[in-house]
Amino acid sequence: MAAPVDSPDTGTRVRPGPVLFVAMYHSVGDPSDDPYRITVTPERLDRQLGWLRRRGLRGVSMAELLAARARGAGGDLVGLTFDDGYADFVTEALPVLRRHDCGATLFVLPGRLGGENSWDPLGPRKPLLTADGVRRAAAEGVEIGSHGLTHVDLTEADDITLKSEVEGSRTVLAELTGTAPAGFCYPYGTVDRRAVDAVRAAGYAYGCAIDPGPVGGPHALPRVHVGQRDNAVRLFLKYRLHRMRRRPVEEPS
Repeated sequence: MAAPVDSPDTGTRVRPGPVLFVAMYHSVGDPSDDPYRITVTPERLDRQLGWLRRRGLRGVSMAELLAARARGAGGDLVGLTFDDGYADFVTEALPVLRRHDCGATLFVLPGRLGGENSWDPLGPRKPLLTADGVRRAAAEGVEIGSHGLTHVDLTEADDITLKSEVEGSRTVLAELTGTAPAGFCYPYGTVDRRAVDAVRAAGYAYGCAIDPGPVGGPHALPRVHVGQRDNAVRLFLKYRLHRMRRRPVEEPS
């Protein structure tokens, strides 16, 4: 039997159950100049969330999803995550989420507040949320998580940088929002055992990756990229295939 894992907000144990489906978004806006395919239009997001709702599913934050699983429930919930903390989350994504009664987790970079996505060499430059923008999202009920301080690949970071990115970002976000974040998201989706151990030791209850490979457990949760090209058919396939390919969340042995 799969070992239960800690829930981020209750401290209870998450019961083994169906595979978690967690969608990974980034920016919501104009995708015409988008070499990394990280942008969806508000209209596409609206259709994607509508697709979920018509199938009896509801998008929620990672905290709500994991808490539901701790109660042995949550079969009708999917996680919605937004990486990098783009300014368009508040102006474009949040109204669509509210229209569909969905929640979300927003992973932000407290070391780049009010800056831009300079880690993307091909551009385009996109503004990031300011401190006020992060607080506004939190006030709207959005779960705020850490994406590190400055968007560094943790698998290549030295010990000092790793601690700063993981522990330092949690401290800054706790001061900014009044609540220490429960979740961490690995920049670039890259993860190894050393990074996972650092995230766990810093006090995070869970961590989000993309395809964590052999590194498992609640601090290396897989997610599914959702982009502008994902219509109803593609979403259906991603949803079904993910649940077939992935294992339920387990603590690594």
